[in-house]
Formats: sequence, structure tokens, C-alpha cells
Amino acid sequence: MPSSRKIGHGLAKVLGIKLEESEAERVTRGESVFSIQTADSFFEEQPTTKEVLASIVPTRRDILDYLLSLFPFLSWIGFYNVQWLVGDLVAGAVVVPQGMAYAKLAGLPVEFGLYSSFVGVIIYWFFATSKDITIGPVAVLSTVTGTVVSEVIAAHPEYKDVPWVIASALAVICGAIVLFIGLIRCGWIVELIPVVSLAAFMTGSAINIAAGQVPGLLGITGFSTRDSTYLVIINTLKGLPRTNLNAAIGLTALFLLYFIRFTCSWAAKKYPNRQKLFFFLNTLRSVFVILLYTLVSWLVNMHRRKHPAFTILGTVPRGFTHAAVPTINTGIISSFASEIPATVIVLLIEHIAISKSFGRVNNYRINPSQEMVAIGVTNVIGPFLGGYPATGSFSRTAIKSKAGVKTPFAGVITGIIVLLAIYALTAVFFYIPNAGLAAVIIHAVGDLITSPNTVYTFWRVSPLEPIIFFIGVIVTIFSTIEIGIYTTIGISFAIFLVRNLKAKGAILGKVQVHSVVGDSVLGQDNSAASEYGTFKSDPATTAPVRSVFLPIDHKDGSNPGVELASPYPGIFIYRFSELLNYPSVSHTMEYLVEYIFAHTQPTTLNAYKRRGDRPWNDPGPKKNEEENRNLPTLKAIILDFSAVNNVDVTSTQMLIDIRNQLDRYAAPNVVDWHMACINNRWTKRALVSAGFGYPAVRADGTHSRWKSIFSIAEIGGTESAAAAAEREANEKEIAVTQSKAGDPEAGQSERIEPSGASSISASDSVSKTKSPDLRSPRRAAVHGVNRPLFHVDLTSALQSAITNVEARNEPGRQQGNAAGTSSLVSEI
Repeated sequence: MPSSRKIGHGLAKVLGIKLEESEAERVTRGESVFSIQTADSFFEEQPTTKEVLASIVPTRRDILDYLLSLFPFLSWIGFYNVQWLVGDLVAGAVVVPQGMAYAKLAGLPVEFGLYSSFVGVIIYWFFATSKDITIGPVAVLSTVTGTVVSEVIAAHPEYKDVPWVIASALAVICGAIVLFIGLIRCGWIVELIPVVSLAAFMTGSAINIAAGQVPGLLGITGFSTRDSTYLVIINTLKGLPRTNLNAAIGLTALFLLYFIRFTCSWAAKKYPNRQKLFFFLNTLRSVFVILLYTLVSWLVNMHRRKHPAFTILGTVPRGFTHAAVPTINTGIISSFASEIPATVIVLLIEHIAISKSFGRVNNYRINPSQEMVAIGVTNVIGPFLGGYPATGSFSRTAIKSKAGVKTPFAGVITGIIVLLAIYALTAVFFYIPNAGLAAVIIHAVGDLITSPNTVYTFWRVSPLEPIIFFIGVIVTIFSTIEIGIYTTIGISFAIFLVRNLKAKGAILGKVQVHSVVGDSVLGQDNSAASEYGTFKSDPATTAPVRSVFLPIDHKDGSNPGVELASPYPGIFIYRFSELLNYPSVSHTMEYLVEYIFAHTQPTTLNAYKRRGDRPWNDPGPKKNEEENRNLPTLKAIILDFSAVNNVDVTSTQMLIDIRNQLDRYAAPNVVDWHMACINNRWTKRALVSAGFGYPAVRADGTHSRWKSIFSIAEIGGTESAAAAAEREANEKEIAVTQSKAGDPEAGQSERIEPSGASSISASDSVSKTKSPDLRSPRRAAVHGVNRPLFHVDLTSALQSAITNVEARNEPGRQQGNAAGTSSLVSEI
């Protein structure tokens, strides 16, 4: 039966596909002979599609790990102890007033906030990778839900009396989407949303929510609080004369909330030994204020339930009275389909941002994909008990974190408190003043507004970021939260694309530098080197002078007074500053070509008898001017790939086109292309497929005139145990040989200096094998000898380029090169 390789070759022949020759054959035709006696040869294999498929196809162990990762609690529940339980018994009472308040933002009865709070905290701990997060109703998501509910009711009035049907359907659909993203482990998708977009979204949303609650705080009615923020502010100012007794409740409640907060913060600093007490008092401020004003409301309205002095909450049903299978049909889904992306984004970014933040604070890592599973399951199951869209809450998470919770099981304690409120405290809820709930909301969202100091930090990092931030906030204020989200993400993505499209690398120059400690130059004298013992074992690091490569325009911030020299006449070093892919390759390579044309001249100067014979794109010098014939000709290009992780077909084709263009420019010579600092095997494979990495066959067929220079290193390192053992064994063998021969000079061999760059011919290598240096450590090539133009760093690339340029310029040495010599540059 024919092998798959033969079948593949036969199919390629039938289809007319030209298979490239073996790399081993390519470098052993006479261009270079690698001295295996000096160092071990190494042929670098190309990555294969089989490797990729093997890394993608899951093994049984991968499947088992995946199933276990869906239930993280299994990894810690067996270690649960009494000390953890004490830490998890934190105050969860704050969930109750906030949940009811946020339900009003969603345009739903307050009990739905309690339902969502209960389901979120009870379910989350099964799937949690964060011990601090509390899932439940939040201000921003509730506002988005309320907008969706009001728009659907406007289009479908039949849902006016049952708005929770719309909210429940929205929760199931968005939860299913997020759950799917989590199950396929695509949590990285949240990384597409930058921090500045998140900050603008949170700030604009907080202003939007606060502005919408001010009319309720003051008792002003007569207009919609779901209009654009600027319209709500204008209508609120117009309605100030219509304020009533609700303003007394709302303003004093808001003042009391901030007064308790600042007082507790001051007292905690004043009396650090009672810091824990003041923290819990501060935590319960919302509960205290709601209970206080509920008591006031009961005293004022207990005899006037039908005509209260100010707006109160009213009847709250006891238990899960709205538990039912969610109503989902094409009519409902189509009515809010356009709002699903915004709702999903809000579900994700707020929860993931909060969980990551508190994970860093408390020294643990969260799994974004698993967090999406937790959000998805919560929102899919929640509507069956009456819940609406819920996600991670910043304020409640901060409270849990500061309280010192130990495990995600703390959510169960919170769930018990919410369950108690649903069944035992509904009678108390009747007298809760709406203005007091508005004060709680305004106080809560105030923490979401980005501080001026943070915006200043954005400006220090990148001047464009504050512009995006303010655009997002302004758009949110003058339109909607959803449009604000799309705007900031869109602008950030557009800037990212522009940066890639306009990416431009840097032409590098060379300069000799010294390392100075105090008044001493390292390596110049023994005293400077002896001060640092680590330098003694590696003489290469104590060299008084070394070459570094810097951008010739000094745009990297280097000292403009430092003069950079050209690496070599006609040799250019180009460093890519961004990705090398289809959006960026055209601009970055055009810059390289333009610079080369401006600083070189063609190898063969075109002699045109008449001015009209010149091509239109090469008009030549102006009248009465002569061409600059003092410029060097183009000889070699060195590309620094340290900033490039991968290349695509477009960028590879552009490199081929530029190579052909410059070969015509340098004809009859061929430009040498050296690649340094390539850090991806697939990038190497792409470049090799395009004809880079090995010497090109020249027009005259002199491809053998090549001096291959490789970087070698000691296997295991000079200080490794293996090297020490080898040296000890070699010394013993030398001693035995000398004792047997009776000659103190016996056993010594000709030593090959590891840092030498001299040419070593094949015959020389054979002669050296007769008396090997037993004290020398074992060496091997760093990069594959089948790719001699791929270099470990810019220094070795420049050495190779200069060596071969000079070899071609010396006819006497070309014959020796044609014989197949090779040189080794040791990087030990």
C-alpha cells in the first residue's frame, strides 16, 4: 500500500503543484559545509499542519479537565472548614434595598429585584472562579433592560401589564449567548474592549442613571426619565417648582448616606484599632437609611395608606409569585433583537472587569470563560423564578471583598438573607419611600464615575485615550448607553487599525557603547570587573566596548547628540515596530524602499542619450544638476523581526515583490536578505516558502560564493553540572595520559578558541579531530544550519552580511569560498 507521502506527491504532480526541494539538499549543494567537529550540526524542522491538528484535537485528559473546570467548587469544597465559614458569614443585607431599587430602573415591580438577587447568589458559587463577586441586579444593566422593556411595550402594547415577560425573555436569550461563549472557552473576547471604553461606559451610564433618579428624588413628574440624559436634566430643571414632600425624604436620605460614609471613613483612620467596626457600619448604611425612612414613612402614613403624604412602594407580594416558564417566541425576540448585542456587552464587561480587578487585589486569578458560564447559567435559570438580566455588582462585590470572604460559598449566606426578605419582610416593604430608593441608587452609582485623576492618568499614558473617554461620555449623555458603548469600542478599534495601517519601522544605525559603574568602565580594568563576581565567569560580558543598534532618527528617545554610524556602506538594518500583516506591510515596506532609494545608487547607472529616453518615474536630476555618484550601492538588508509574531500571505508576497524590485535596482548583483530575532516557527516557515533564509542563486550562477556564519552555544551552559562533570572527567583523562607517556606536554591538543570568527575549512576540521580538546565544552548550532540567513541577533546578522559582501569584493577569496568553507561565530 503506497504511503501518504507518495500519494501526496502523486496528487501534487497531477494538479501541477511544484513542491519545494528539501532544505537539507538546499544547503549541501556547495554553498556551505558545516564543521561538525567544531560544533554539533542542527537542522531546524518546519512546523507542520499535523502539529496544529494535534494541539487542537482534545485528548481524554483534556476532556476530563474541561468537564471538571465547569464546576470549580469541586477543587475546594472538600477543604471547607469552620474558619472559612466564619469568614463567609458577611453582611448580605445590602442586597435587599439595592435589588428593589434596581428593579425600578428596569421598569419592573421591586420583587423582581429580589428574585434576581436570590437566583444570582445561589447559583453562582457552583461555577465561580472568584470568591468576591456577587451576581444580581445592577444599575447599568437594569437601565438597559428598562430601555428595552419600554421600547418593546411601545411597539407591542399588549405587554404593558406584564413587562417582566419581556425582561425574562431578554435574560434567557442573552444568558444563552454568554453561556455558549463560555462553554467554547472564548472568554478572551472581552479583551477586545479596552479599559478606556469601559471607563467611559461606566461614567456615562452613572450620569445617565443619576440624572434619571433626580426627578424621583425630588418628586417631580410629568415627563419620561428614559429620554436622553440631557433632556432629562433640562426637564428636571424646568420642573423644580413642582417639587413636593418627596424632596425632603430624598435629599435628607442622600445627605445621610454620604454623611455616614465620610464619618465612618474618618473614624476608621482616627481609630485604626476599631477599623473593622466602622467598616461594617459603613457597609450597612444603605440598610440603615432605608429602615430609618421606612419607619418615618410608617409613622406618617400609617393612618393614610390610600393617600400617603409622599410616594411609597406599596404592596409587595410574598414568595415567588411570578415563578413560571419564560415566554419566548419569535415576536418577543424580534422586538428586542437589535438590543441584544448591547445587553450582552454590558453583561460581560461589567462582570469580567470587576472580577479581574478584585482578583488582582486579593491575589488570585479568574477564568473569564468560566465566569461567562456562571453568568449564562444564572440568566438562563433565573427567569424561571422571576428573575431578569443580572451580572456582577461592583458595590456588593467591594463589600464582600473588604469583609474578608474566604470562598464563593458566601453567596449562599446572602441568598438566605434575600429568601428571608422575600417571605418575611414584604409587609415592611409597603412603607418604603420611593425617594429613599432613588437616593440609594444615586449614592451607589456615584462610585462608577471615573475620577479626574484617572482621566489624567489616561492622558499621561496616551493623549488619545482621554479624547475617546470624553466622546463616549458625551455620546451617552446626548443619546443612549447602547450607542455610547458602540461609539467608544468603534473609535478604539479604528485607532488600532490606523496604527497598524500607518505602522512604520526604523532604520537602525550602529554605535559603540561602554557600561559604566561610578567612574569605572566595566571590562576596562580588573578593578571594575572584580567588583562584580558574575562577570569573572563570562569574559564576553566584561568587554569594554560593545555595539548596539538604535534608530537613526532617535525617535526612541535616545540622546540626539549620539552620532550613529552606518553599519556598512550599502547594508541597511530595518526594525519592524508593529505587526507585519496585510494592513501594515504596505506602508512599512514603502518607507524602507524610499529610504534605500534616497541613500543608495543603482549598481549600473543608466546612461540615457536623451532626456526623453528616461522613464517617467525616474526623471533624473534637475537641469544643470548632476546625479550624486558618491552614494553606495545596495548590498544587503537586515530585517529585525523582534516585534513581529507572525506573517500572512499578503505580507510575505510584499516581501517577495520588494526583493524583486531591489534586485532589479542592484542588478547585476543580488541583494542579500538577512533575518534576525524571528521568534515564531510559522514565521520562519512562511519566509522559507518565500525563498528567504538561504542564499539566493545569482544571475551568473555563483550561488556557491557564500560564507555561511552560524551562532553556536555550549550545550547546558558553561556553569552547568554536565559541563563541570565533563571538565572533571577530561582533566582526569589528561592526567592519566600524561602519567603513562611520562611527558608533561602529552595529551595537550590544539585548542579552538570559542570566540574566534576565523574560517575553518573542511580539511582543517579533519586535522583537528586527531587531537581533540578534551577541556572544551560541547557546542551546538543555535539555529538550523539549513537556514543560514536566519540569525539569533542583529550582531550575527551584520557579521554575516559584511563577511559575504567583502568576500564577493575580493576575487582571491571567492575561489576559496567556492570550495565550500564555513565560518562559525560563537555566541557563548
